[in-house]
Formats: sequence, structure tokens, C-alpha cells
Amino acid sequence: MEDAIGAADSAGDSQTTSYWSPPFNLPLISAFLSFAIAQFLKLFTTWYKERRWDSKKMIDSGGMPSSHSATVTALALTIGLQDGTGGPAFAIAIVFACVVMYDASGVRQHAGRQAELLNQIVCEFPPEHPLSSSRPLRDSLGHTPIQVVAGGLLGCIVAYLLRGSN
Repeated sequence: MEDAIGAADSAGDSQTTSYWSPPFNLPLISAFLSFAIAQFLKLFTTWYKERRWDSKKMIDSGGMPSSHSATVTALALTIGLQDGTGGPAFAIAIVFACVVMYDASGVRQHAGRQAELLNQIVCEFPPEHPLSSSRPLRDSLGHTPIQVVAGGLLGCIVAYLLRGSN
């Protein structure tokens, strides 16, 4: 009887141990790594374009490459490579990626352009106008289609390289 209880206890311990071990979720790691790489690359693309180092670009939205696109593309491709393309997880990831990339290059880019125009208008107000001292709106919100494609390619590369390492 004690042998049966001891066997049950040791089986329960192994389940508890595996429950508390950190999960290895390749799609999640791939998505976060792609995001981090894209944000880091913005330092260099900003330097190349503006000839100045701007560490704020690592936490700002907008710019080259699109970290939004890199993140969702890496997520979708890793799910597709790991689980196949016929499952619901891949379908959700693809739809999510399409919505995010469309939003990054469409809606958010236009919102950024509007903010830029509004900032120019506010600058032309006379000093006594109530809005003349308002803070400028952030105009680096969205991405050009090239930035979205570059982010998507980065996400594909990261997903493929991580999948190959496993």
C-alpha cells in the first residue's frame, strides 16, 4: 500500500515540477524578439536618414522598420511553421497580422499626417490664442508601405531562423 502511495506522490511531484517550469513558447519568443530587433534597428535607420543618434526611437512608434509588422509576421509565421497552416491558431494570427499591418500603414499613417498638419496650424496661431501654447501632437504614428514590408520581412527572417534552431 505504501508503494502505491509513494508512486502516486512521485507522479504528482513531477507534474508540479513541470507546471512551475517556465514555458517555452516559440511563437511568443519569435514575436518579442522581432519587436526588439525592429526597435533596435530604428536607431540605425534614423541615423542613416537624419545623420543623428536618437535613442528615443527605440521606444517610439513609427519609423523603419515597422515593429508592429515584424511582431505579427513573426508570430503568424512561427505558428504556421510549428503547427501547420490548417489550424485555427494560424488563421487567427494571419487575420490579426493583416489588421495590424493595414492599420499601421493606413489609419495610423494618416493620423500622423493629420497631427503634423494640426501642429503647423497651431504654430500659426497668434500668441494670445488659447491653443497657441498647447503641446504639439505626436506625428510619428504610422508607417509607409515600405516600412511595413521591411518589418514583415524582418519578422519572417526571425521566425525562420528561430524555427531552424529548434
